[in-house]
Amino acid sequence: MTTDHLLFVTGKLAEKSLDKVLQNIQVNSKTPLFKYRIEQVGVSVAALMTPELIAKRLKNVGDANKMILPGLCQGDLSLLHRQYGIPAERGPEDLKDLPQYFGQQGMKPDLSLHSVEIFAEIVDAPDLSPAAILAKAEHYRTQGANVIDLGCLPNQPFNHLAESIRLLKSNGFKVSVDSIQPDELLLAGHAGADYLLSLTEKTLWIADEVPSTPILIPAKPGNMASLYRAIEHCLKHHKPFIADAILDPIHFGLSDSIVRYHQLRKKYPDINIMMGVGNLTELTDADTTGINAILFGLISEMNINAVLATSVSPHAMNAIAEADAARRIMYRAKQDNRLPRGYGNRLLGLHDRKPFPYTAAEVDEIAVQIKDPSFRIMVSEAGVHVFNRDGHQLAVDPFVFYPKLGVEQDASHAFYLGVELGRAQIAWQLKKRYIQDEALTWGIALTDNQQAKQNHRQASLAEKKLKKNDL
Repeated sequence: MTTDHLLFVTGKLAEKSLDKVLQNIQVNSKTPLFKYRIEQVGVSVAALMTPELIAKRLKNVGDANKMILPGLCQGDLSLLHRQYGIPAERGPEDLKDLPQYFGQQGMKPDLSLHSVEIFAEIVDAPDLSPAAILAKAEHYRTQGANVIDLGCLPNQPFNHLAESIRLLKSNGFKVSVDSIQPDELLLAGHAGADYLLSLTEKTLWIADEVPSTPILIPAKPGNMASLYRAIEHCLKHHKPFIADAILDPIHFGLSDSIVRYHQLRKKYPDINIMMGVGNLTELTDADTTGINAILFGLISEMNINAVLATSVSPHAMNAIAEADAARRIMYRAKQDNRLPRGYGNRLLGLHDRKPFPYTAAEVDEIAVQIKDPSFRIMVSEAGVHVFNRDGHQLAVDPFVFYPKLGVEQDASHAFYLGVELGRAQIAWQLKKRYIQDEALTWGIALTDNQQAKQNHRQASLAEKKLKKNDL
C-alpha cells in the first residue's frame, strides 16, 4: 500500500503545535500512517488563510499527494487542486483533533442508517389550513420525519381532512391520522392515509374497511390483554399493523409502561412496535436532547420500529430533529457493539466532551510567540486567556478584562472583544469548546442557525482585517 505524502499548510502560531501533534500521531500508530511536511505561509491566524493567499505564497508541494488545510480556512479549494495538481481538503477546526481525523480514535461514523421511523404529529391540524399543514410538514421533513401525523381534536370538526391528506400525498409524504372518531378514521383511510392511529380491538373493524395500516393500542390504559387480542386478530388475518403499549409520563405510570413495552417485545419478537415519546419530551421540564437520548437507547434495546414525536412546547421545538439524531447514533452504536459515545455532538447541547483542548501551560507557550497588537482569546480549564504582544491576562468575567485592554477609545474593537469574551465566558462556564471568531455550537439547536454562525464569523474576520489595515 502506498504511503500518503501529506502537505500541511498552516500559520505562524500553529506551526510548532501542529508538528508536535503530527509526531504524536505517528508515535501512537502501530505503523506509519503517512509522511508529512509542514508549510507555514506567513499568516498568524489560520482563519485569515484563503486559497488565493496560499496560491500566491506556496511555491510548490514537493512530493505531496494531498494538501491538508486548517479547518477554518474559507474559500473554494478547487483553485488549489487546479494549481498544484493534488487534492486539497480541510482538516478539523482545531489541530488537537487531528488524531481523530486520522482515525486513531475511531473513523468518522456512518450515521446514514437507522431502524426507526419517525411519525411527526401536527397536533393542531384542524386549526390549520391545508397550506399551513403542508408548510409544517415540510419543516418536519427537514428535521427527519418519515411520516406526517394529522392529529384530530375531540369535538372539533376537521372539514378539510381529506383535502389535507391528498395535498400531503401529492407532495410525497406518508400520512397518518390520529383520531378517536371512527368516521374521521374511515374518511382518512378512504382519502389515502397510510396509517390510522389508534385502533383497539373494539374499533379494529375500521382496518377491514380501508387499506391503511392500523396502529393498535390497548382498549383501556394498561390493558395488555386487549392489545394482545387485537394483535392476534391481525396476525390471523395477515393484516399489517403496528402495536403501541403507550408510554406514560413520569409519576403517572412511566416505569410500568416501559415494562409493558418490554413484555410486548418478548411476547412478539417480530412485530412492528411504536412508542409515543411526546409524553416525556413535552411533559417534562428538562432539555429534550437528554430525554431523547435515553428513550432511543431503550428503543434500540427493545427493537422498537417507530416513534410518534411531537414538537409543541417551545422547549421541545427541536424534538423531532433530536429524535432523528438519536435513532442514527443508537443504531450505529448497536451495530458497532459499542457505547453511544464518540458518534458526534448533535445531542450535546450544553456541554462538550473535550471542551478545553489546550492546557493553561500550552496557551502560555502560544502567547509568548505573539509579536503584534491583535488580541487572541483562548479558553483552558484555568479560565479565559486574552493575550497580545503587550501581555497575557487570565480571568473569566469580561468586565474584569475591560480596564486592561486599552480599547476605551475604540468602539468597534471594544464591541468585537465584548462579543468574543462573552462567548468565551459562556464556554468556560458550561464547559464548551471555544474557538475565536466562531459562534458556539449547540448541537441540534444550531441546526436552524447556520446563517447566524456564518454572519458572526464574517463580522469577526472583517474586524480583524480592519484592525490590520489600521496598523
